[in-house]
Amino acid sequence: MTLVPVPVGSIAAVVTHLEMTERPRMPPQPKPGLSLEHVLQPDLEWYRGIYRAIGEDWLWFSRLVMTDEQVQAILRKPQVAVYALREGGDDIGLVELDWREAPDCEISFFGLIPTAIGQGHGAWAMRETQRLAFEAGAARLWLHTCTLDHPRALPFYLSQGFRAFRREVEIAPDPRLTGEIRADAAPFHPIIRPAS
Repeated sequence: MTLVPVPVGSIAAVVTHLEMTERPRMPPQPKPGLSLEHVLQPDLEWYRGIYRAIGEDWLWFSRLVMTDEQVQAILRKPQVAVYALREGGDDIGLVELDWREAPDCEISFFGLIPTAIGQGHGAWAMRETQRLAFEAGAARLWLHTCTLDHPRALPFYLSQGFRAFRREVEIAPDPRLTGEIRADAAPFHPIIRPAS
């Protein structure tokens, strides 16, 4: 066994990459009041708001450390599609598909706000995402999750037909110390501060 020291002031996560090459046979069943809607040219304030609402407690920070211009440059690419999961007109989730390496399609982000978790909305949204991707010509649909994410994230993706194919370790500055995320987020991952 090898232990790799993580610098003080940083976080570490085990990242698992998952993929599927065939659309699952079980189609999404109608779920009244729920829809997955394509958001054309998403407003940056809306995007950052839903991204933060979903991911702050799981230390999602990759888009928070980018400038507005960098995020907009990604969202404006015609190969990147953003979808809002909506329930009764309220935005409760986000799906982002990246086709820049087509026919591979990456699910860059998939998540629900905390109050929407545990109601079957995620399973419906994932089946709908799979349907959209494969009907649009995906030969391979893939994503990654990590040990900072919801503890049910990896089992959920496996239950939706994905298979793990690679694992990595990511080390980054703790976004709670750099100010991108509030300091009391993700208390289950304690902050290790540099000595003053």
